Amino acid sequence: MGDEKNAFDIADVLNEICEKLIRRHPHIYGDVKVKDEEEVKQNWEKLKLKEGKTSVLSGIPNSLPAVVKAYRMQEKTKQVGFEWENKEQVWEKVEEEIGELHEAIAQGHSQAAVEEEFGDVLFSLINYARFNQIDPEIALEKVNQKFKRRFEYIESHATKPLIEMSLLEMDELWDEAKEEAKKH
Repeated sequence: MGDEKNAFDIADVLNEICEKLIRRHPHIYGDVKVKDEEEVKQNWEKLKLKEGKTSVLSGIPNSLPAVVKAYRMQEKTKQVGFEWENKEQVWEKVEEEIGELHEAIAQGHSQAAVEEEFGDVLFSLINYARFNQIDPEIALEKVNQKFKRRFEYIESHATKPLIEMSLLEMDELWDEAKEEAKKH
Protein backbone atom coordinates (compact mmCIF):
# COMPACT_ATOMS: atom_id res chain seq x y z
CA MET A 1 0.00 0.00 0.00
CA GLY A 2 2.86 2.38 0.79
CA ASP A 3 4.40 1.65 -2.60
CA GLU A 4 1.09 2.24 -4.37
CA LYS A 5 0.83 5.69 -2.76
CA ASN A 6 4.52 6.40 -3.47
CA ALA A 7 5.00 6.89 0.29
CA PHE A 8 7.64 4.16 0.67
CA ASP A 9 8.63 0.84 -0.87
CA ILE A 10 10.11 -2.43 0.36
CA ALA A 11 13.65 -1.09 -0.07
CA ASP A 12 12.84 1.81 2.27
CA VAL A 13 11.49 -0.62 4.87
CA LEU A 14 14.55 -2.89 4.62
CA ASN A 15 16.94 0.06 4.82
CA GLU A 16 15.21 1.37 7.95
CA ILE A 17 15.41 -2.06 9.58
CA CYS A 18 19.12 -2.34 8.75
CA GLU A 19 19.82 1.17 10.06
CA LYS A 20 17.96 0.37 13.27
CA LEU A 21 19.93 -2.86 13.74
CA ILE A 22 23.21 -1.00 13.28
CA ARG A 23 22.10 1.85 15.57
CA ARG A 24 20.96 -0.49 18.35
CA HIS A 25 23.97 -2.83 18.17
CA PRO A 26 27.05 -0.57 18.21
CA HIS A 27 28.97 -3.32 20.02
CA ILE A 28 28.60 -5.46 16.88
CA TYR A 29 28.53 -2.96 14.01
CA GLY A 30 30.52 -0.14 15.60
CA ASP A 31 33.48 0.41 17.86
CA VAL A 32 31.65 0.27 21.21
CA LYS A 33 33.25 -2.22 23.59
CA VAL A 34 31.15 -4.06 26.17
CA LYS A 35 32.29 -6.41 28.89
CA ASP A 36 29.15 -8.55 29.22
CA GLU A 37 25.48 -9.06 28.43
CA GLU A 38 24.47 -6.67 31.24
CA GLU A 39 26.33 -3.81 29.60
CA VAL A 40 24.70 -4.63 26.25
CA LYS A 41 21.27 -4.38 27.91
CA GLN A 42 22.18 -1.09 29.59
CA ASN A 43 23.34 0.38 26.27
CA TRP A 44 20.16 -0.90 24.60
CA GLU A 45 17.94 0.99 27.04
CA LYS A 46 19.95 4.20 26.63
CA LEU A 47 19.73 3.96 22.85
CA LYS A 48 15.97 3.42 22.90
CA LEU A 49 15.50 6.50 25.10
CA LYS A 50 17.60 8.54 22.63
CA GLU A 51 15.28 7.37 19.86
CA GLY A 52 12.34 9.04 21.54
CA LYS A 53 10.97 6.47 23.96
CA THR A 54 9.58 8.36 26.93
CA SER A 55 10.00 5.54 29.45
CA VAL A 56 12.23 2.56 29.98
CA LEU A 57 9.01 0.65 30.68
CA SER A 58 7.21 1.64 27.48
CA GLY A 59 8.13 -1.55 25.63
CA ILE A 60 6.51 -3.87 28.16
CA PRO A 61 3.12 -5.06 26.92
CA ASN A 62 0.18 -4.47 29.26
CA SER A 63 -1.20 -7.84 28.19
CA LEU A 64 1.56 -9.81 29.95
CA PRO A 65 0.61 -11.85 33.02
CA ALA A 66 1.27 -9.80 36.15
CA VAL A 67 4.16 -11.97 37.42
CA VAL A 68 5.96 -11.81 34.07
CA LYS A 69 5.28 -8.09 33.75
CA ALA A 70 6.70 -7.37 37.22
CA TYR A 71 9.84 -9.38 36.41
CA ARG A 72 10.33 -7.57 33.09
CA MET A 73 9.76 -4.15 34.68
CA GLN A 74 12.40 -4.91 37.30
CA GLU A 75 14.85 -6.11 34.64
CA LYS A 76 14.28 -2.95 32.58
CA THR A 77 14.68 -0.50 35.46
CA LYS A 78 17.83 -2.31 36.54
CA GLN A 79 19.42 -1.29 33.23
CA VAL A 80 19.27 2.37 34.23
CA GLY A 81 20.52 1.80 37.78
CA PHE A 82 17.22 1.46 39.68
CA GLU A 83 18.41 -1.62 41.53
CA TRP A 84 19.29 -2.80 45.00
CA GLU A 85 22.97 -3.50 45.62
CA ASN A 86 22.48 -7.00 47.01
CA LYS A 87 19.86 -9.62 47.72
CA GLU A 88 19.95 -8.97 51.48
CA GLN A 89 18.54 -5.48 50.81
CA VAL A 90 15.86 -7.03 48.62
CA TRP A 91 14.92 -9.48 51.38
CA GLU A 92 14.70 -6.59 53.88
CA LYS A 93 12.22 -4.97 51.48
CA VAL A 94 10.20 -8.20 51.34
CA GLU A 95 10.04 -8.27 55.14
CA GLU A 96 9.10 -4.58 55.26
CA GLU A 97 6.26 -5.17 52.79
CA ILE A 98 5.01 -8.21 54.74
CA GLY A 99 4.97 -6.03 57.87
CA GLU A 100 2.96 -3.36 56.06
CA LEU A 101 0.50 -6.01 54.87
CA HIS A 102 0.03 -7.35 58.41
CA GLU A 103 -0.43 -3.80 59.70
CA ALA A 104 -3.03 -2.95 57.03
CA ILE A 105 -5.01 -6.07 57.90
CA ALA A 106 -4.69 -5.54 61.67
CA GLN A 107 -5.83 -1.93 61.39
CA GLY A 108 -8.83 -2.90 59.29
CA HIS A 109 -7.81 -0.93 56.21
CA SER A 110 -10.02 -1.10 53.14
CA GLN A 111 -9.91 -4.12 50.87
CA ALA A 112 -8.23 -1.97 48.21
CA ALA A 113 -5.48 -0.91 50.65
CA VAL A 114 -4.88 -4.49 51.79
CA GLU A 115 -4.81 -5.67 48.19
CA GLU A 116 -2.22 -3.01 47.35
CA GLU A 117 -0.04 -4.10 50.27
CA PHE A 118 -0.38 -7.72 49.17
CA GLY A 119 0.68 -6.66 45.67
CA ASP A 120 3.74 -4.95 47.17
CA VAL A 121 4.67 -8.24 48.88
CA LEU A 122 4.37 -10.15 45.61
CA PHE A 123 6.33 -7.52 43.67
CA SER A 124 9.11 -7.64 46.27
CA LEU A 125 9.18 -11.45 46.22
CA ILE A 126 9.45 -11.40 42.43
CA ASN A 127 12.38 -9.04 42.76
CA TYR A 128 14.00 -11.38 45.29
CA ALA A 129 13.49 -14.28 42.90
CA ARG A 130 15.13 -12.27 40.12
CA PHE A 131 18.11 -11.53 42.35
CA ASN A 132 18.50 -15.27 42.90
CA GLN A 133 18.12 -16.17 39.19
CA ILE A 134 14.74 -17.80 39.82
CA ASP A 135 12.02 -17.40 37.22
CA PRO A 136 9.00 -16.75 39.46
CA GLU A 137 6.51 -17.84 36.80
CA ILE A 138 8.20 -21.23 36.45
CA ALA A 139 8.61 -21.59 40.22
CA LEU A 140 4.92 -20.84 40.81
CA GLU A 141 3.80 -23.24 38.10
CA LYS A 142 5.91 -26.02 39.64
CA VAL A 143 4.23 -25.38 42.99
CA ASN A 144 0.81 -25.36 41.30
CA GLN A 145 1.55 -28.79 39.83
CA LYS A 146 2.84 -30.09 43.17
CA PHE A 147 -0.26 -28.80 44.94
CA LYS A 148 -2.48 -30.43 42.31
CA ARG A 149 -0.75 -33.81 42.69
CA ARG A 150 -1.03 -33.71 46.47
CA PHE A 151 -4.65 -32.64 46.50
CA GLU A 152 -5.54 -35.30 43.94
CA TYR A 153 -3.83 -37.81 46.24
CA ILE A 154 -6.15 -36.66 49.04
CA GLU A 155 -9.16 -37.07 46.76
CA SER A 156 -8.15 -40.53 45.62
CA HIS A 157 -7.26 -41.82 49.12
CA ALA A 158 -10.11 -40.29 51.10
CA THR A 159 -12.26 -42.85 52.91
CA LYS A 160 -15.28 -40.54 52.82
CA PRO A 161 -16.38 -37.47 50.86
CA LEU A 162 -13.96 -34.57 51.38
CA ILE A 163 -16.75 -32.32 52.60
CA GLU A 164 -17.20 -34.70 55.55
CA MET A 165 -13.49 -34.80 56.40
CA SER A 166 -11.83 -32.52 58.91
CA LEU A 167 -8.86 -30.42 57.91
CA LEU A 168 -6.74 -32.63 60.20
CA GLU A 169 -7.82 -35.77 58.31
CA MET A 170 -7.05 -34.15 54.97
CA ASP A 171 -3.73 -32.88 56.28
CA GLU A 172 -2.73 -36.43 57.23
CA LEU A 173 -3.35 -37.50 53.63
CA TRP A 174 -1.43 -34.44 52.46
CA ASP A 175 1.56 -35.60 54.50
CA GLU A 176 1.21 -39.09 52.98
CA ALA A 177 1.25 -37.52 49.52
CA LYS A 178 4.48 -35.70 50.42
CA GLU A 179 6.06 -38.98 51.58
CA GLU A 180 4.92 -40.77 48.41
CA ALA A 181 6.50 -38.06 46.27
CA LYS A 182 9.84 -38.54 48.03
CA LYS A 183 9.83 -42.23 47.00
CA HIS A 184 9.63 -41.35 43.31
